[in-house]
Amino acid sequence: MKKPFRIGTRGSKLALAQANLVKALLAEKGINTELKIIKTSGDTFTDRPLHEVQGFGVFVREIDDSMLAGNIDIAVHSMKDVPTERPPELTIAAVMKRDSPYDFLLTRNNTKLNDLPPGATIGTTSLRRRSQLLRSRPDLLIKELRGNIDTRLRKLKEGQYDSIFMAEAGLERMKWDLPGERLNPDDFVPSANQGTVIIVTKKGSAAEVAVKILDDDRTRLETRIERIIIGILGGGCLVPIGAFAKTEGDQIHVRTEVLSVDGKREVKIDEFINPADYEKEAERIGNELKLKGGGTLVDEAVKMFAAKRGK
Repeated sequence: MKKPFRIGTRGSKLALAQANLVKALLAEKGINTELKIIKTSGDTFTDRPLHEVQGFGVFVREIDDSMLAGNIDIAVHSMKDVPTERPPELTIAAVMKRDSPYDFLLTRNNTKLNDLPPGATIGTTSLRRRSQLLRSRPDLLIKELRGNIDTRLRKLKEGQYDSIFMAEAGLERMKWDLPGERLNPDDFVPSANQGTVIIVTKKGSAAEVAVKILDDDRTRLETRIERIIIGILGGGCLVPIGAFAKTEGDQIHVRTEVLSVDGKREVKIDEFINPADYEKEAERIGNELKLKGGGTLVDEAVKMFAAKRGK
């Protein structure tokens, strides 16, 4: 009997839900796996915002290292947590069919965003969501929100926050049907690759061959467009950037924007592209966004947080 493939995953409830989904889908195909929990920097530093933890990929780096050392065969990640620059020995072997890409607002009494009173306290860890919220509701108070999904919901229930941002996909994967508001992607352009789970393996490995059955062509194309755009802009998690590509009929609707940290300035592109030329079109959009002022906003944000770290 073949040894089971070892799946590396974080130990949070959401990460385990994603890993167990992959485990179950592979089992349906007759592929045996076992889980191995790996603690990452992103799980350790819960006393500060994610953008203050050194570097991008804080939920990924240690899992990459474990795979490169031969301790695991498969890694399951939320794609939005994975940097665009990757170790050359590793590959995204499967991009799974996308769940909801949208942001979701939870409130204690199911109040809509536009109905929240001035001064209401909103919790989020995301610079993008923070800037988008400052743009639309500068009268609200925004506080950092860390912790796993249970902790965040507890803090909302206790009244530490009047409302909190979540990724709707996380609620779907936990099979939680909670009252709230899905936010319009025209106003809250999602983070690149939000709602997408990927499977990483070593290039040329037996694990790569095994997991390819879970690859979804449409999602791979859409998320590739988003990653090309944010790769051109740079800045990683230090910059408020949204990028969202969605197939609509025979075209792909691309929404993307860069905001200033205070939400007062923005550079935005919203257009349809031909999927046959998606790579060239994504590069064009990324460069256009940069030239229209997005590059300046990226530089400003990076310098701002570099100065804070230097204090």
